[in-house]
Amino acid sequence: MTMLNSNTLRIASASGSVTDRRHGLAELAHNEDIQFIVGDWMSEYNMTTRGGAKVKGNMESSEFETSFMESIEPALQDLAARKIKVAVNAGASDTKKLHDVLLADIQKKGLDLKVAWIEGDEVSDLFQEAVRAGDEFVNLTTGQRLKDWDFDPIYAQCYLGAWGIVEALKQGADIVLCGRVTDASPTIACAAYHYGWDRQDFNQLAHAYVAGHFIECSTYVTGGNFSGFKSLPGLGIDIGFPIVEISAAGDFVVGLQKGKDGMVTENTCKAQLLYEIQGPMYYNPDVVAILDDIVIKQIGPNRVHIGNVKSLQPPPTTKIGITALGGFQAEVHFFLCGLDIQEKASLLERQVRNLLDESKYHTLIFRTSGSCETDPSSQDAATVDVHALAVANFVRPCTDTIMQSYPGATFAVDARQAAPKPYYEYFVSIFPQDRMRHICHTPFNGNSISIDPPRDTVPFVLDQATYDTKAPFDLGVFGPTTRAPLGYVVHARSGDKGSDANVGFFVRHEDEWNWLRSLLSTDKIRLLLGKDYVGNQIFRFELPNIWAVHFLLKDHLDRGVASSSTYDVLGKNVAEYLRSKWVDIPTQFLARGRI
Repeated sequence: MTMLNSNTLRIASASGSVTDRRHGLAELAHNEDIQFIVGDWMSEYNMTTRGGAKVKGNMESSEFETSFMESIEPALQDLAARKIKVAVNAGASDTKKLHDVLLADIQKKGLDLKVAWIEGDEVSDLFQEAVRAGDEFVNLTTGQRLKDWDFDPIYAQCYLGAWGIVEALKQGADIVLCGRVTDASPTIACAAYHYGWDRQDFNQLAHAYVAGHFIECSTYVTGGNFSGFKSLPGLGIDIGFPIVEISAAGDFVVGLQKGKDGMVTENTCKAQLLYEIQGPMYYNPDVVAILDDIVIKQIGPNRVHIGNVKSLQPPPTTKIGITALGGFQAEVHFFLCGLDIQEKASLLERQVRNLLDESKYHTLIFRTSGSCETDPSSQDAATVDVHALAVANFVRPCTDTIMQSYPGATFAVDARQAAPKPYYEYFVSIFPQDRMRHICHTPFNGNSISIDPPRDTVPFVLDQATYDTKAPFDLGVFGPTTRAPLGYVVHARSGDKGSDANVGFFVRHEDEWNWLRSLLSTDKIRLLLGKDYVGNQIFRFELPNIWAVHFLLKDHLDRGVASSSTYDVLGKNVAEYLRSKWVDIPTQFLARGRI
């Protein structure tokens, strides 16, 4: 383990999404002993909506993420006074506009802060050239070829790596603005700049990549979205943002903003590691981190050391998100109460479908959510929701059937969701890095520097190794069992990448590991998914050092966040659903207390 000292690089994360708390950046800049602040305001959702709006000429929407300005404006004085540098993903489809707005604000305040911005993520023209040249694009989640897609692409955006940010920092930038670099690229860049790493320092870069992954979702690693949330100290109402301390060798410690709620433990770190990975090879445009043998070790209160990350050269490609206008979406909610819920829902669906011309709809879905509890304690406890989703000219046929429908037929009188709204389809593929224009716009005299693509590369592997436990234990050796929810003894975390869902499970005690890896086979996951399993491929691998089993559920999320018809558009509740499923758990494990 590398010894960390007072000169060790310290990076804080101030935001994990456009919906994060906006006071974080200013608090970190004012109170913490750090050299860098990173943050992410981007997602696949705003990549599609901002890009689509830009193409349509809706200038009220085709800009940067405005909540970033709300976050950084109150921090500017401290950033200048304390010489803290910032690198963020916030430019969306107009990073230059964000640069100009921020620079004007800085100049108005009379502060000495130099701002750079990174260009090259918007690749619509390069993508269209590739299509005209006959290049094949295959969807990473569905396997569908672009030419078989039902939609016409209108916008394309690629994920850039870290070296444009590194160059900006070398050129004297205090703040570096990006439109769409990978979530971890700002952290990689800060470490590479601070220690002078070059592009061949793959082992150090891989560790920094994982460090960036740990903090890219801000408080997800300090207790947010954690299946063990009941163990959070305090009220959990102001969870601290994370700080990573990265050594010159790359290994790092995850810590917590001082004076805040939340916690950093082996389990919170394991949960974040398992979030949104695709397999043992974790891809980035600058390096591939190999996760099989990662070691996560508590070294003190709210201090966890991470090391033993292996590396591989980066791929010659990076991920590209292709946006198309999907059409218009509307939804109506009905409320069902008491007995015969399924029969009532079936009657309602038959009646509404009879009044609709289904040939007009790309998607028409009815979902019943919830159930009436036995001998309900209140009317609310006996009420469930039926969600009908489709497109324009949809609401009247839905409501027109109400007088002939199920007993107690009631629809939501607030019809704002029933008004048709445009939505976007999203197609995820890969694009050659050497065809891109990766440009650093420096703070001085409009000077621009082109960033070369990686030269030492290894081809991208879509389908990574998948395997069940090679020598499973007979589950009977763990002693008597009790039927109970899996989540009483097993943590889990899940997320989305396009329409793929990933979910990782891990246990708290070493002697539970052999039980977990023997229980959770791919067949068992299919069984636990129940009606949600529709035959798509499942990939599985193990992380024995952290007692974890990870599954990648291909095309599980109905086309992804921008166009999904499900409640769980980000896949975050796949884990919680599976933890609620009942299995036979060794009684000795339950005796330790439930999570």
